[in-house]
Amino acid sequence: MTIKFSEQQLNKVNEIIARYPEGKQKSALIPILHIAQDEFGGWLDAPVMDYVAEILHILPIEVYEVATFYSMFNMKPVGKHLLEVCRTGPCMLNGSDEIIDYIKEKLGISEGETTPDGMFTLKPAECLGACGYAPMMQLGKFFREHLTKEKVDKLIDELRAQEKN
Repeated sequence: MTIKFSEQQLNKVNEIIARYPEGKQKSALIPILHIAQDEFGGWLDAPVMDYVAEILHILPIEVYEVATFYSMFNMKPVGKHLLEVCRTGPCMLNGSDEIIDYIKEKLGISEGETTPDGMFTLKPAECLGACGYAPMMQLGKFFREHLTKEKVDKLIDELRAQEKN
């Protein structure tokens, strides 16, 4: 399979690169990795990262270093719904460990795993910056706050119902 951005996404990539002075195109790396992750199945494998390096005229290792450092980038395939549960201090003190354990039990997966139907991936996250709403998770672009087992049940049921429609 040839890895290539769609024409629309390539235009967006070139627009982002043009924001930076000549020789500073590496500054566009993070937004372009977001585009690549969205365009190529929700995760970044080596050929995709190599393609990004080629576009930016940087070494592949420079892309790998950034992609593997930030938890917002997925290094392996993920489910359609990525459940990122915060597990740092305030969330932990308010029960995030119990929420993570509950999700693991409910979905029959461990941290970092995806359900056999490809619907859900559980990914513990470092601080999501919403300590006042602990325990919480990020689901796509949205936060789910003050989590309880009941709220987790409702969320999973809602997401499954969406798939049936």
